[in-house]
Amino acid sequence: MKPGPRNLITDVAGLKVGQAQEARLRSGVSLLVGARPFTAAVSVMGGAPGTRETDLLAPDRLVQEVDALVLSGGSAFGLDACSGVADGLRAMGRGFAVGPALVPIVPGAILFDLLNGGDKAWARNPYYDLGLQSLQAASEEVALGTAGAGFGAATGRWKGGTGSASVVLDSGFTVGALVAVNALGSVTVGQGRHFWAAPFEMGGEFGGLGLGGMAPMDDPLPMKRMGEATTIAIVATDAALTQAQATRLAVAAQDGMARAIVPSHSLLDGDLVFAAATGARPLQEPVKDLFQLGHAAATCLARAIARGVYHATPRPGDLQPCWSTSG
Repeated sequence: MKPGPRNLITDVAGLKVGQAQEARLRSGVSLLVGARPFTAAVSVMGGAPGTRETDLLAPDRLVQEVDALVLSGGSAFGLDACSGVADGLRAMGRGFAVGPALVPIVPGAILFDLLNGGDKAWARNPYYDLGLQSLQAASEEVALGTAGAGFGAATGRWKGGTGSASVVLDSGFTVGALVAVNALGSVTVGQGRHFWAAPFEMGGEFGGLGLGGMAPMDDPLPMKRMGEATTIAIVATDAALTQAQATRLAVAAQDGMARAIVPSHSLLDGDLVFAAATGARPLQEPVKDLFQLGHAAATCLARAIARGVYHATPRPGDLQPCWSTSG
């Protein structure tokens, strides 16, 4: 297992990421879109999620594929980003066909960043426009750190951010992750700078410090109020998966969140993982392949979480220090 050429979720062929943010708002949107609709599923393990259209991702629902997946800041207001994406996709002629009507399928999830010091006194919800802008900006490049849905994110100790990572398995499958890290918990051990995700790091991608010595567990929530949280993510693969199999992929990926954030999946976080499968490569040994894909998804997500914090950059008015400038 090794990183893909970009070490980004867009190493999964046919997928692009779009991001948009507004500095004054201190918030933004990240989007995953494919060259064509793709199979999608979801796993929600946090106690305070905010979502749109996730019910249709169950394996027994009519619609089996989606046009895009959206991660957004803004709490419930951020769900309007999906509307901007949906309108943009319909203008492109994309969507689930119902007679002559096209209905783009755009599930989304949000994190809470309303108290991060940004100007939230809007007269009109800004997330519709940010969603549309993210679609228009979709490409194979992904800005890490202070960008997209993680633009105004925070963690229990450090400034949060947007992260991504990928792996290519010996079997040829590619797996990638995209995440907005806004956790109530901490991504580093104790009061130090060593990432919990260090055992899974590849090539010094987030500092190469290792775990350092396991410091005593102290208060992991020194700089956030309860409720100002939620880490939301997407894991993707080029494997041909059913919705049921994609659901298992999303569930397995949750392990990566638990490895990289302590604590995670709390009652006060809305922790959620979407899974996306483009279907380009059929499974050869289904049980073995699904086992390896799940492990790869968890590994990618843990690494992406650390990379999101590692790449965060300082801005005027920050309420938390950046990992990169605190060494």
